[in-house]
Amino acid sequence: MKSASDSILEKPVLSPSKTIRLLIAASGTGGHVFPAIATAEQLRDYQIEWLGVPDRLETQLVGDYAQGSYPLHTISVAGFQQKLGLGSLKVLLRLIGSIRQVRRLLKQGKFDGVFTTGGYIAAPAILAARSLGLPVILHESNALPGKVTRWFAPWCSVVAIGFQAASDYLPRGKTICVGTPVRSQFRSALDDTALEDLSIPKDVPLIVVVGGSQGAVALNKLVRKAAPAWFDAGAWVVHLTGDSDPDAQRLQHSQYVVLPFYDNMAALFQRANLAISRSGAGTLTELAITHTPSILIPYPFAAEDHQAFNAAVFAEAGAAEVYRQADLTSEVLEAQVLMMLKSPDRLQQMAKQAASLAVVNSAEQLAQLIRRGLG
Repeated sequence: MKSASDSILEKPVLSPSKTIRLLIAASGTGGHVFPAIATAEQLRDYQIEWLGVPDRLETQLVGDYAQGSYPLHTISVAGFQQKLGLGSLKVLLRLIGSIRQVRRLLKQGKFDGVFTTGGYIAAPAILAARSLGLPVILHESNALPGKVTRWFAPWCSVVAIGFQAASDYLPRGKTICVGTPVRSQFRSALDDTALEDLSIPKDVPLIVVVGGSQGAVALNKLVRKAAPAWFDAGAWVVHLTGDSDPDAQRLQHSQYVVLPFYDNMAALFQRANLAISRSGAGTLTELAITHTPSILIPYPFAAEDHQAFNAAVFAEAGAAEVYRQADLTSEVLEAQVLMMLKSPDRLQQMAKQAASLAVVNSAEQLAQLIRRGLG
């Protein structure tokens, strides 16, 4: 395995003689778009434009979180089929067309390089850039890299990874572990632990439940069945159900706060004694930064079961307990949470281990890699 040395991040960066133009290809989910926005915020002296797909999340986020700072270009590209067939041919033809589009954009815009956070939009971005001899920096947040990352890592100047474990799946790529950038709003809220809007007493155990935008319903059902025993033990629960659960309001209790989402996750995770969560890379990054012990239940339908690989990193570090959804009952969840709440020393040790996985300055490190890659 080829691995980039940490010394790459220590060498001085020379000031460029001209303004660098960077195309960022990040599309689809917050897990791809938010780290890219956080990195772009560290490159304010660059001229940055965005490559996305119509009707995907980036069309909202790039404007909302970046105040419209980055012109958005969209192309038509689809995910790769697992089995060969007519669908694969259509995807291939669309890929060829999208490579031509990106190549034209890079040439006309006189871009100096490309930064991408993986996903299927990375394929045309990487291939177009390399056909023009332009450098590509790719960031992969998951412990099990996605297919596009695994296929095209050798074509990239460097692959920045969120978990060191990802390097095992990229034997021909030049990798360096920098963690995964989080939103600037999250980092700026780390010193603000106030949760006045939730009216949670300061001296009670707090359990925070995060189902994520996908797969929240099954997790929510388990929690609603187990929660009454936690209330009896004096705990409060803040349950973020997502917006797709028809039974979200079924459970009512004075110690139970139910919301679809919550903005100040930094304060919420820091206040929590324990989190119950899926194991997307973005959420795990936030749990590490806030030193929050967790019970992780990987989303069973995530591509290639990659959330299980993410969760395994936290389990091996002693930062989390991991349960497969298929094997988990409300009775087991109820008992496990009660046992952990009665073991403050264990929770403290888990918090310490979660902190050991945190890379708070990930965005700065990734921006530094981009500066070096683009010369």
